[in-house]
Amino acid sequence: MSGTPREPGGYLPIAEHGLIGDLRSVALVGTDGTIDWYCCGAFDAPSVFASILDAERGGRFELTATVPAKTKQFYFPDTNVLITRFFTEDGVGEVQDFMPVDGTSAEAERHRLIRRVLCVRGSIPFRTRVAPRFDYGARPHTVRMTGDVAVFESAELTLALTATVPLETDGPDAQAEFKLSEGEEAVFALDQVGDEVSPRGCARTEAAAQFATTVAYWRRWLSASKYRGRWREHVHRSALTLKLLTYAPTGAIVAAPTTSLPEQLGGERNWDYRYVWVRDAAFCVYALLRLGFTGEAEAFMDFVTRHITPGDGSPSGPLQIMYGIDGRTDLPERELAHLEGHQGSAPVRIGNAAADQLQLDIYGALIDSVYLYDKWAKPISSDQWDDVCALVDWVCDHWDQPDEGIWETRGGRKNFLYSRLMCWVAIERAIRMANRRGLPADLPRWRQSRDTIYRRIMHRGWSESRGAFVQHEDDDVLDAAVLMMPLTKFIAPTDPKWLSTLDALTQDLVSDSLVYRYDPGASPDGLRGDEGTFSICSFWYVEAMVHAGRVDEARLAFEKMLTYANHLGLYAEEISHTGEQQGNFPQAFTHLALISAAFNLDRALG
Repeated sequence: MSGTPREPGGYLPIAEHGLIGDLRSVALVGTDGTIDWYCCGAFDAPSVFASILDAERGGRFELTATVPAKTKQFYFPDTNVLITRFFTEDGVGEVQDFMPVDGTSAEAERHRLIRRVLCVRGSIPFRTRVAPRFDYGARPHTVRMTGDVAVFESAELTLALTATVPLETDGPDAQAEFKLSEGEEAVFALDQVGDEVSPRGCARTEAAAQFATTVAYWRRWLSASKYRGRWREHVHRSALTLKLLTYAPTGAIVAAPTTSLPEQLGGERNWDYRYVWVRDAAFCVYALLRLGFTGEAEAFMDFVTRHITPGDGSPSGPLQIMYGIDGRTDLPERELAHLEGHQGSAPVRIGNAAADQLQLDIYGALIDSVYLYDKWAKPISSDQWDDVCALVDWVCDHWDQPDEGIWETRGGRKNFLYSRLMCWVAIERAIRMANRRGLPADLPRWRQSRDTIYRRIMHRGWSESRGAFVQHEDDDVLDAAVLMMPLTKFIAPTDPKWLSTLDALTQDLVSDSLVYRYDPGASPDGLRGDEGTFSICSFWYVEAMVHAGRVDEARLAFEKMLTYANHLGLYAEEISHTGEQQGNFPQAFTHLALISAAFNLDRALG
């Protein structure tokens, strides 16, 4: 049973939300029926509803029973249509939330959000309050009734709310109270409109038709999945979630659809994740290709070809670590001081200063995804191969620089083992492609660089005192990122050095199947406070144990991880020591790692 009441400050826990979207943007719907987060038109557009970041000033779309009710949330099977059910003494009702999607751009340009309210048993009184707060709550707006339509106007954006029940304005908001009996329904539709406000209404028949086409779209998309394993429900929910994080106009894949949800309540580790991290998106391509979704991989490769070409990057290298969903490279970070942050966890940040960091691992992530796409989907073009060669040549020249590493630490550059590992992957996968397809390449030079990196990792990344591969050269700090060593085929998963490393990681960084990235006390990262366990690392741990032959342990750890998901099977970035979801939500990293772990665990179990 869901339906955790809101905290005294007006907040639901991060995990008490479901996700809907239209492949351009998303909305987070609380278990009490309130939309707490919505950016109209694009993932990184300014928010319209942001009560998840400031309960008072952020704006929200409430829709709830006016009598005491228990609630449950679930997805309409095999779709991203979310249903919130209300159980009261006098009846049962439900809200069906979705953003219409039918695979055509015409529908999507309306950026419509539909909320259908149905009474399925007895009778229930409902109320709604639509309180948009434009531009992260910083821009004023007016509201007026045009006929039976409530029009919210700000300088940059106009929204129209149509309803099948009478609306009235109250200050800057619109509201309604209504009662439904068994078999009755009400419909609310929020649309972006142009200068001439002439919104199409959303009658019950139109809402029902859009519900049907949206359900059909998601089911048709999911039917392409080739996964038939033991954890089909969890894998398919993760796949549907990754699809929601894709931006259809460009093929971009965002790391998460939210900003500044805290990695620790009251801490400062709050970041904007509504951008395309080369690493995260490349790993997404791997997970979706595993399941048979080649279209998303092709769209991302088109994004890479259009927007991420060698030579146009910052002084730190030919690639930025992240890009805007439209391919832009300028992502200035600023703090929104007028918002208090989720449960008082300031600062709220938009933009991301880490875009200027040097993270050498992204070259391996990207070229590995190109290699897999070339192998499993379709051969890359000659122009794409030229770009790969330019990147690999750059890696051969620059792999031995210190960098900020995969975890984007703000504590100074170091010689991170994971960065070296993924530089090895970049060169090794390119060599494989060249050999398999007979493509032109400077193979003697590439092989020499690849082998030099291998020896450097084995020599300076290994700590005799710890009996383990470590976070960075000439130190003995552990880091869960080294779990990728056997997963990238750098080292045999049964190599004695690797098994010793796995034991050391288990002892130092694992807590009830949950894995910490590293110990900030032993390896200062330039930020105050602690963080939770990192869920992608927990699934990497499962996969590393599978490859090491510890299948029973891996299966138990995997099943434990499934108990940490929220009621819909969704994960944020981290899990707190009390088992709560922390960080931006939902997190692509976590869901793609779940898919990979389930796939490999299934195969090992036979």
